[in-house]
Amino acid sequence: MYLEDTYGDNIRVVYRHLPLISIHDKAVITAEATEAAGAQGKFWEMHDLLYERQQEWNALSADDVSAKLVEYAAELELDADRFAQELEDGVYRDKILADYEDYQQYGQMATPTYVVNKVFYPQIGLHPIVIDGFIRLVTDPPEQYADGPDQVIDADKAYNATIRTSKGDIVVELFADQAPANVNSFAFLAQEGFYDGLTFYFVQQDAVAVSGDPTNTGSALMGAVLPYVGYTCGAEISPDLTFDQAGMLALLTGGPGQNSSHFFITYAPQPDFDGNYTIIGRIAEGMDVAESLTQTQPGPDQPEPDVIETILIEEQ
Repeated sequence: MYLEDTYGDNIRVVYRHLPLISIHDKAVITAEATEAAGAQGKFWEMHDLLYERQQEWNALSADDVSAKLVEYAAELELDADRFAQELEDGVYRDKILADYEDYQQYGQMATPTYVVNKVFYPQIGLHPIVIDGFIRLVTDPPEQYADGPDQVIDADKAYNATIRTSKGDIVVELFADQAPANVNSFAFLAQEGFYDGLTFYFVQQDAVAVSGDPTNTGSALMGAVLPYVGYTCGAEISPDLTFDQAGMLALLTGGPGQNSSHFFITYAPQPDFDGNYTIIGRIAEGMDVAESLTQTQPGPDQPEPDVIETILIEEQ
């Protein structure tokens, strides 16, 4: 309903049964139950009832769960005898297993899994912000660099990045010598104009300011830090660089070795971040500008976030 209400005729959702057979021994029979109910015009009613009462039927034996499903059919005012016979005869089993076999070839399934143009996106989540960001990503994807970034810096030289925002300039000293791959990626994306027009979609003055999401939805904070640019960089954790002060520039990652376009600026020491995020720079000028960024977060009824006009990379 959320997708229909938000996107209307611009999106079409197709439901496929992808039962996690190795984990849930009732996955197939309950999928059959929804199909049997659907044959009588109440697919989603059975679907929702099964979801709501999972604790009730999940621990039952195979015989007992079938009887419970027939009870649900009667509760939904279906023809219970027809429903029971179709379950016994396995009328819909081949269809369900065919879906399962067909989609297994594309990747490991999880709950929930989005499949777009036969590409699997597991464990994205169901939060509306994540769904918004995901739909924007697949319908209007940013420039992709599947082969990785061009080499645009020399690790033996010094570089600054000027983040020009709607509030003013933030000048960052980049640590090319200590995080050469990730600084190069950041510089490459900046020179490509990737960051132009992106927002600081999450700003909390005692913590961090976050940007680098081309969907500008903040889906990263809901667990969907994706390789928007088509590649990832491994972590470069230097023992000489810690989050011991405000103004550190680092990359937000969804997991080890998954650095991409997301970055954040710290507003205070963050010792819990040490060893978990790759630091690529430190603010040299414009901390007052960073501190003036509008406090906001993903979701409705929030102030308009500030915008990155462009990021300039300069050799020193």
